[in-house]
Amino acid sequence: MPHSLQIGGFTPLTTIDFPGELAAVVFCQGCPWRCRYCHNSHLIPVCGVKSLAWEEILQFLERRRGLLDAVVFSGGEPTLQKGLQQSLQQVRALGFKTGLHTAGPWPERLAALLPYLDWVGMDLKATVRDYPRITGVPRSGERAWQSAQRLLDAGMACEFRVTVHPMLLNEQQLDDLKQQALLAGIENLQVQPCITNGCLNSH
Repeated sequence: MPHSLQIGGFTPLTTIDFPGELAAVVFCQGCPWRCRYCHNSHLIPVCGVKSLAWEEILQFLERRRGLLDAVVFSGGEPTLQKGLQQSLQQVRALGFKTGLHTAGPWPERLAALLPYLDWVGMDLKATVRDYPRITGVPRSGERAWQSAQRLLDAGMACEFRVTVHPMLLNEQQLDDLKQQALLAGIENLQVQPCITNGCLNSH
């Protein structure tokens, strides 16, 4: 019996969530952090209001073989899901590439998933010391940067990006983050502005 995912949303087609690929996106329910600029706050609780069946998504993907290139698991935080590895294997068996959007709260879990992934998009939120101010969780910075290092050490195809909320990451803090990224070996950190409408907290 397949391990079910807790799924809070599904996008059948996107061109922006896996670089260069036509992809579907599975939004996994649940996240251990409460980032103040989160736009998917309905996905933070482990049990959401809306739940989709993984079996139905698999049936959809079977009908899209040859039309879609990839499936991306986003969230929430996908690595929270015990059934994620099995789901990645099922997606690959259908002939799709696999992608993951993660904030890296569990470095060991992320490392175990890498053999089943083709690409990872990882959010870096701040320097190590500034993470708890954004996530609300102690030691979240250490874990996130350990995850980033796991991706770098594995030579994984990935994209690191930072969302800049003007009240949470000022110019000096962003410069400090860029410097820490360079020291870690991240040469191309993608910086994106935060759209504050719909944030978990607007300030």
